[in-house]
Amino acid sequence: MTLKIIWSEFAETQLDEIYEYYEKKASSNVAKKLVKGIINEPIKLLNTPKIGQKEELLQQRKINYRYLIYKNYKLIYSIDTEKGFIKIADVFDTRQNPIKIERTE
Repeated sequence: MTLKIIWSEFAETQLDEIYEYYEKKASSNVAKKLVKGIINEPIKLLNTPKIGQKEELLQQRKINYRYLIYKNYKLIYSIDTEKGFIKIADVFDTRQNPIKIERTE
């Protein structure tokens, strides 16, 4: 079965915020390049979905979360083989306090 990648609404909001931040602080080109890199990073999961490490800070949740790292960002994802998708749940800036990753979304 071929898996597809989907993005949660929360993760998409995080991408929008990252874009807006870098557009203001650097330039539109920098923001586009960074967000494009983040969006393309999960493509490698299509061949090897379990390549990411388990997210220790979210172990208490019902869903098993894993993550990939792209620059300063942690892409938190889960795998649903029954429904045939990999869901990117969050894009977390690793420069923040790690406890923030446990937020409710």
